[in-house]
Formats: sequence, structure tokens, C-alpha cells
Amino acid sequence: MTLLDIQHLTVRFGATTVVDDVSLSIAPGEKFALVGESGSGKTVTSLSVLRLNQDADYEGRILFEGQDILRKTEPAMRTVRGKDVAMIFQEPMTALNPLFTIGNQIAEVLMLHEGINAKHAAQRTVELLAKTDIPDPARRALSYPHQLSGGQRQRAMIAMALACKPKLLIADEPTTALDVTIQVQILELLNQLQREENMAVLMISHDLNLVRHFADRVGVMEKGRLVETATTAQLFANPREAYTRKLLASHPQRIVGEVEENVKPLLSAERVRCTFSIKHGWFKKTPFVAVDDVDVQLKPHETLGIVGESGSGKSTLGMALLRLSSAHVDGRIAFKGQPVSDMSSDALRPLRAKMQVVFQDPFASLSPRRTIEQIVGEGLALHQPQLGRNGLRDAVANGLIEVGLSPDMMARYPHEFSGGQRQRIAIARALVLKPELILLDEPTSSLDVSVQQQVLMLLAELQRKHGIAYVFISHDLAVIRAMAHRVMVMKDGKVVESGATENVLSNPVQPYTRRLLAASTYSVNDNAGWVESAS
Repeated sequence: MTLLDIQHLTVRFGATTVVDDVSLSIAPGEKFALVGESGSGKTVTSLSVLRLNQDADYEGRILFEGQDILRKTEPAMRTVRGKDVAMIFQEPMTALNPLFTIGNQIAEVLMLHEGINAKHAAQRTVELLAKTDIPDPARRALSYPHQLSGGQRQRAMIAMALACKPKLLIADEPTTALDVTIQVQILELLNQLQREENMAVLMISHDLNLVRHFADRVGVMEKGRLVETATTAQLFANPREAYTRKLLASHPQRIVGEVEENVKPLLSAERVRCTFSIKHGWFKKTPFVAVDDVDVQLKPHETLGIVGESGSGKSTLGMALLRLSSAHVDGRIAFKGQPVSDMSSDALRPLRAKMQVVFQDPFASLSPRRTIEQIVGEGLALHQPQLGRNGLRDAVANGLIEVGLSPDMMARYPHEFSGGQRQRIAIARALVLKPELILLDEPTSSLDVSVQQQVLMLLAELQRKHGIAYVFISHDLAVIRAMAHRVMVMKDGKVVESGATENVLSNPVQPYTRRLLAASTYSVNDNAGWVESAS
């Protein structure tokens, strides 16, 4: 039997064809994965199953239990969405309503589709949250999305999707922004629930390691077309298409250069402690220590990797080193021998050009109302006003060329670029000031494997060419292994292990480090569930 049968699907937005003549089928209880680079059409294909693409023109057929989704009326589609076919979106913080509690949002699905009263819906909501292993589910049902961690928000999304026991679950990059241990927990949960409910799963992912251990079959998309479909074992053992072979070969390669030993540190920090004040009620505040007694040394041309789970303090530490943290920071921080810990904002401003940052999500960090020329040139206009209009434009053009983009793109806006191109723009914005230090906060976590490798190669080349030092924050240990000379492992605000990257990742001393490594190389056993294994 076939649960979902997509026949010759073509999706157009105006004159642009995004999905071109795609045909695939999914059986009841089957786990099917769609993979491909950004812009390949995999997410648009999955959204088409629920007719969630705005202003799209469809051709072909999407048969769900024999009925054509594309021929249904909008009221009929409302009975399908959430009840027969449910979806987990990539970023739960944007998919969940910030004005309603988690419990209210899950209960709404139950009341709409099953017609039960509010009291019964509230009881079912707590049961669903408990099923997804959220601690203290009755209390968490009363929480708002911003009060949950990333992993808890994703579990809440799963609980909402499973509320009406759908026959098909669409999971669009469900673990992209999560650290490795949380990724394993979420995928273990999905695997367990899929078996219990005999639910079919359509997973969209760029994580080939995840797909290899989760899916029964895999479809590979390139430029809107489905170029290859096979069982997971067949596809990974003997890929037929050159594009598939390229995807499988796209994993981070170690690309670090040499660092001089007998040089003064570019950045040094001693006994850094970051404290936030957490409100309790109207008047009471309690201190929360996010980073506790951390020392940092970074030489010119060197990359220091900082790894750890969400909430370990790695991003807070990075921001504190650049004096960008909103926390109260104690300790001594020096840049090129100058103590910056106690500098006033005015005294620190000339050094800002030499200390830059590239954030995790370029779409959020690039202003949607500014052109690329304005975005990349903003720092230059502030720090080098003597350049003038023409000099500024030339510098922006050269900055775009250096990161592999065309100066012809300067008049465009961020939404007109792919994820990889937006990250290159963010790098150009930092690079154009000729910094000596760049903080890279998860710069490749949302990119597919081939684009990720391109960005890493670019960063390595820029480091070799300009002698830039990097503080590289990541939950992806493969990326850290490829890029970092040294690594610090953080847990609960403290550094639990540090040293040369190969030494720490090949021969970890601490159980926590071993657990991170095991989570990054998980495997699955159909009878016993998920099994973690160190590489």
C-alpha cells in the first residue's frame, strides 16, 4: 500500500520553477528522507503536501490515501492539516506563538480536530508532553516558548504534531540548531514514537549522518528535480549519480595552518566570570553564573574552538571576550596587551574594528531594510570616514570579491540570497575592516554539508591570507576538528577539558567530552533503539 503518492509534481512561483516533475511515494510506517543542497526544492516539496506554499502554482498530483490534495477545498485541507498529516518545522521559536503557553497551543489542536472540551484537552496535553520526556510536564504546559530551551521547544513541537496521531509526520530539519547530545535525544524520540504509532515520516535534512541512521529510503534533490531514489543502504554504499557522490563526499576536512609558538598572545583572559541577574517576582533578583573562572589564550593566526551543549556558557564567554555581553563580567581581558576589561565604550571604539563577529543566523543579523552595499559598508563608514563615497564603494566591492561574491550584488537585499551567500555577506562585513580577531558563533550550523565545506574553506583561506585569529564556537565536533588548532570543552559555565584539538578529540579524558563525541557518531539498532558509540 501507498500512503503518500506524489506524481509529476511541479511547483512554480510566478515564472520561476522551484520543483520540477518530482515523483515519489511513501508507504505506511516508512521513514523517507529528502536530502539536497539549499535551494534544491526539498522543503517546497514537503510543504506542498499540506499546500502551505503561499502564491504557488501546482501541477501534477499529490495523493494521500488515494485523494488528491491539490484538488481539495481549503476547508477540507484544514481537516487534513494537523490531524492526518502533521509537520515539525525547522525553527520552533518562530513556529510557536510567543503570546500563548505551550499547553494552550497543543490543546487548541486537540479541541479543533477532536472536539474535546478544554479540561480533557489540558489533561491530554500534559500526557503528550510527558510522552516526549519533557521534565515536569504539568509545569512546562504553563510555560511560554521563550521560557523553554531549544531542545524542550522542539519536544513541544513534536507533542503538538503528534496530538491527533497523524498517519504522516513531516519533519523539516528538526535538529539543525541543536547541539549533538540533544540531536540524539530528539531523533531517539522520533524513532520511538514512529515505531509505537506505525507512523510514516518524511524527513527533510542536510545531515547525511542523521539520514543514514534514521531513514529507510532516501531521495536526493538537485535544482528542483529528484535525481536519485534508493534504500538508505544502497544509496550510501553505491550512489548512482555524480551529485549524490558529491554530497556524500562533502564533509569537513582538516584545513588548519601553522601557528608560531614564541609569539605574544593576541587575546588573553584570566578568571573570566559572567553573571546575570534573574528576576523572581516583582522585586527579587537572584544571580546566575553563566561563565565561571575561565582563562583564554589566543595567538595570531590561531583558531580556538569552544564546544559544549546549549547553556554551557560558550556563546556568553565569546561575547564577554569582545565586550559585547550584557552580563556583569569579572576578570581581566586584554587585546594586544591592552586591558579592555575596564575600558570605557569611547576608549574601546577604535579597537572594535580589530575585533569582529559573525553570528549563527545571517538572516537575523543582516538588516532586511538595507542593501548589501549598506550592510558591508556600515562599519567602514564609521571607522574610516576618510574613504569617501567612491572609496567606500570600492572597498565593499573588493570585500565581496574576496568572499566569492560579485560586486553586481551590492544593490540587492539579504532575502534575495541563499543561506550560504548570506553567510558570505556576513563574513565580508566583518572582513572589510581588516580585523585581527573574528568571533565565529556557530557560523555553519544552518548550512548544508557542501555549502558548509565551502564556507570553512573560505575561512581557512582568509586566515592564511590575512593572519586572522578565530574564536570558533560550535556544537559540531567535525567542524571543530577541521578548523581549530586548540579546543576548550565547556559544561555548566566551566572549562572541563582543553588542549590541542587532535589530542582532546582523539583521546578525551573527561566523561563529558567522551559523551559529546559519542553523540556526534551515533548509530541506530532497530530492536534496541538508539545506541551511542564513540568513533
